Amino acid sequence: MSSSFGQIFRVTTFGESHGAGVGVVIDGIPGNMRLSLDIVQEWLDRRRPGQSELTTSRDESDRVECLSGTENGRTLGGPLMLFVRNTNIKPSDYKDVQTVFRPGHADYTMLEKYGVTASSGGGRSSARETIGRVAAGAVAWQLIREFHKDFDIVGWVHSVKDLSIDKATEQTLESTVTRKIVDQSAVRCPDAATSQKMVAIITQAKGAGDSVGGIIRCVIRGVPTGLGEPVFDKLEADLAKAVMSLPATKGFEIGSGFAGTKMSGSAHNDALIKRGEKIATRTNHSGGVVGGLSNGELITFNVAFKPVSTIFIAQDTVDRSGREVTFKPDGGRHDPCVLPRAVPMVESMAALVIADHVLRHRALAPFEP
Repeated sequence: MSSSFGQIFRVTTFGESHGAGVGVVIDGIPGNMRLSLDIVQEWLDRRRPGQSELTTSRDESDRVECLSGTENGRTLGGPLMLFVRNTNIKPSDYKDVQTVFRPGHADYTMLEKYGVTASSGGGRSSARETIGRVAAGAVAWQLIREFHKDFDIVGWVHSVKDLSIDKATEQTLESTVTRKIVDQSAVRCPDAATSQKMVAIITQAKGAGDSVGGIIRCVIRGVPTGLGEPVFDKLEADLAKAVMSLPATKGFEIGSGFAGTKMSGSAHNDALIKRGEKIATRTNHSGGVVGGLSNGELITFNVAFKPVSTIFIAQDTVDRSGREVTFKPDGGRHDPCVLPRAVPMVESMAALVIADHVLRHRALAPFEP
């Protein structure tokens, strides 16, 4: 099972949803870097369950423990190990999982692949595994800021089901919105009117025992020109792989995305201009990446998330003997919509990619005689 990501800034997550705990080991952090575990905790608090009526009721504080790699607020250059204990597990909620394949889950595919599955919860397929990613993302964000002080990443919920923020509003958000503003909304949508309607859609689905999906939009600011390693590690390729490794993801597009297929080349090409002392582009259909390399503009991308697989409605499936049965969970604590808690997950995966490419870029800087 592959649980590692990155080349120089390399993370390995570990743990299961109903095991002793989950966490991450991070290699490649330069020594003597300032590191705030309070910032790591802030990022984890944005991901943790039980934030509102729109999320799972699983009661976990998700307090981070640092087991190695730092001392007196500075990194030591060795592996950084961050750990979060599971304190509110309920194996009894998953007694049926031992005999039935749940629709939309990885029960069947994991059993076929490994010959065994976790007896409760989703094991490594659970979104609880993303705790390690978010903790590492917070570290990556701090590392990048050491080199590029204007760097930041902000994600928000662009759409829930068929309701989305209008294009004009979103273009303004790309340059101005902050995580603090995003977090003022229970659904993490920074447009107040749209946020209220999204809450209503999620609440209705929850009341019906169903779930809904949607799209998260993310913007990366303050990225220098030249990040990315063509041809196989193009920046957008690594971003796509990173976010598509998150649970429940089903689509990725950067810049104009699929809408760009409806444009002509003359309309889609971003004209180069002089902005102050720098070369810039008049438009940003490329989403900040050209030829697999960052061009200094805002990097913008969307990630599609499917409706949460666990619903409280009877569904057709088969049990482990191959017999057709009807399945409906007797219990369990699940999000009716993953989007509000997935925002920091998307931001974190983007931070891991940028941190890795910042270190790779510095290692391969052009020779200056």
